Amino acid sequence: MPPVPPKPSTPREAPYLAVADALRARILAGEWQIGGRLPSRARLAEEYAVGRNVAQRAVDRLIAEGLLEGRAGSGTYVRAPRERLPMVRARRHGGLGHPATGVAERGRAGTWDFHTRVRFPAPAAIAERLAIAPGDACVSTHYEFLADGQPVQLSHSWEPLAITGGTPIVLPEQGPLAGKGVVERMRSIGVLVETVAELPRPARATREQAHLLGISLGDLVLRIERTLYDDGGRPVETADIVVPDARREVLYEFAVERG
Repeated sequence: MPPVPPKPSTPREAPYLAVADALRARILAGEWQIGGRLPSRARLAEEYAVGRNVAQRAVDRLIAEGLLEGRAGSGTYVRAPRERLPMVRARRHGGLGHPATGVAERGRAGTWDFHTRVRFPAPAAIAERLAIAPGDACVSTHYEFLADGQPVQLSHSWEPLAITGGTPIVLPEQGPLAGKGVVERMRSIGVLVETVAELPRPARATREQAHLLGISLGDLVLRIERTLYDDGGRPVETADIVVPDARREVLYEFAVERG
């Protein structure tokens, strides 16, 4: 099969991305079977009329994606596909309201690290989502989640300090209801969470996200903007959840109301 020419790169797309796209298409089309060896970097550079460093970066990208694996002194081979575990987003899950919801699936152990800041001034975009003024005090918490020792999710949560300030639940991961999630914590102070809205958007990993998730800069991620509302329609928490596409697939489940 003749090599598939790389699609023309845009001014914003580096040449190695176009070569990686072309190689990915050939792999997915079955030109090289699982365990099959790819041509050398020099050969690929010649086929695509690029420098060897460009071919190297393209191959490195596919290695990071899990399509290829390098074997010292031997070459580069097509590897067996990685399992993409589902991350279930469903109201029936008891952990709704905690950013860890769905992290541990199929028996995979989930753990997380967090860092909380109190009286963090709300950025304009977050203030709009929380229906507060820009700069109003929030409790801001960064989460990093692991499953089987692999980083699988990031989350950044904001809660208006006007709601939780002076209560035992002001710190999401400390106190009597630490780690119980927004719904249960808010209920303990008389705030009934009634609605959750999630807006998923595809995005590319920033440098910080790539570093924390162990992926490459610009890799595909799913960014979920989640906001929880009380029974009066007031936003009580909002969060940005980032999931690496190569490791997780997001599954939404909805209960059917029976009349």
